[in-house]
Amino acid sequence: MNAEGKISAQPEETPMELAPPEEAMQEANKNKGDSNWQIFSKGIIAENPVIILMLGLCPVLATSVDAPTATGMSIAVMFVLLMSNIVVSLLRKVIPNEIRIPIFIVIIATFVTVIKYFMEAYQPDLYKALGIFLPLIVVNCIVLGRAEGFAYQNNPWKSILDALGKSIGFALAIIIMGSIREILGNGTWFTLKLTPAGFRENPVLFFVLAPGAFLVIGLLKAAVNKIFAKES
Repeated sequence: MNAEGKISAQPEETPMELAPPEEAMQEANKNKGDSNWQIFSKGIIAENPVIILMLGLCPVLATSVDAPTATGMSIAVMFVLLMSNIVVSLLRKVIPNEIRIPIFIVIIATFVTVIKYFMEAYQPDLYKALGIFLPLIVVNCIVLGRAEGFAYQNNPWKSILDALGKSIGFALAIIIMGSIREILGNGTWFTLKLTPAGFRENPVLFFVLAPGAFLVIGLLKAAVNKIFAKES
């Protein structure tokens, strides 16, 4: 209210534009000086999403019961991660910053639906084995994290390299886990009979159960920590 007793109209405040999370900006700045090989190779070992960063562990623990199921999950994650990274990177300049996360989820869900219908039609046994964990790729923190933390900040070529590196790292981790669990828990590897008949008749069933998954990933993590400690 002014001196004459009249209410003066206040100018409307313009909404503040949302900025990308600080973590995403820091990672984008950190990756700017990386070569193409560094972007690709980091996701395989140095920044392995499963063994090093410990991301997306729910599908890893649940679908690494044997090598074929683990391979199927790794192929699905690779397809979704690669395609979503490409689309997000291509559209990064036109995606409104305020609603970027819902748009990322819609893009990811589209490709999850594609791979879901493909597996249901052509690989029904694998589709049943993956179960609910196949559609849950939509909210997998690895896929959404790369869309937000890398593809939204970089060009398509770098986003492809990042997706390939991270998905190969994911595949290596889950297939190694699936192989160990299948060999010790069933005596086979990709249905090949690797152990004596006596062992296959009395395998270590502990490894095909949920506690076995925790034990295997714990041992892998300990081995990787030991290797990195020696190198440093």
